[in-house]
Amino acid sequence: MAESAEAAEHAEHAESADPEEDGELAESKDPPPVLRRVRSAPGRVLLGTAAVLLVTATGLFLGAVFLHVAPANSLSREYREQLDGLIYPEFEQNWKLFAPNPLQQNVAVDARVRTASVDGDAVVHDWVGLTAQDVAAIRGNPAPGHADQNLLRRAWDFYDGSHNAQDESRTTPRGLLAEEYLKRIAVQRIGRSVAGRPVVAVELRVTTTTVAPPEWSGETAPPAPRVRELPWWPVGDEDLRGLW
Repeated sequence: MAESAEAAEHAEHAESADPEEDGELAESKDPPPVLRRVRSAPGRVLLGTAAVLLVTATGLFLGAVFLHVAPANSLSREYREQLDGLIYPEFEQNWKLFAPNPLQQNVAVDARVRTASVDGDAVVHDWVGLTAQDVAAIRGNPAPGHADQNLLRRAWDFYDGSHNAQDESRTTPRGLLAEEYLKRIAVQRIGRSVAGRPVVAVELRVTTTTVAPPEWSGETAPPAPRVRELPWWPVGDEDLRGLW
């Protein structure tokens, strides 16, 4: 009897419920409509302009890189200065690794400095093997640093490509930059002073040794190593800026 009474009460409550109230509850459970944002006209113009500029800049840069690495032509010759200004020094391209005859020379860069005392007495110190320092840091290291492998090597390539090997005169407007680059590397390795005496000048020496060919190649024996001494470069306060 108790169960039948409870069932009757439940049925009576269901009949008396307001259908409109039930509909509102059902609607409230539905997810809210998605509001689509509509950008203003100036915003669309700004985004479109930025996209056009980005695509144009990317196309011009890729075109400049193509002209720089492609064989020489009338267009690349006419705009050589502008192309070099864009590519060097951050995006320099070098395809020697893929050449039919890769590099077969070992290049060793040494440096020495001249110091001066308070009374002006000058002393020339011994040569320091900059390349030997890099080789020592690389040998036995499973993950050598990029600077140890390429910093000095690329700096010398930069200098060699912008100077005459006969008299060390500059052949490109970037020659002065190459000199400053090499000089700062040498001063950074040696320091601003030696034995308590300030460094006033630095000189570099480059020894190029051709790698001996294998016996089965039939090639002639390599020539004797070539030694190239660069002129003394003065070291000023600007060269020491940022160094320890």
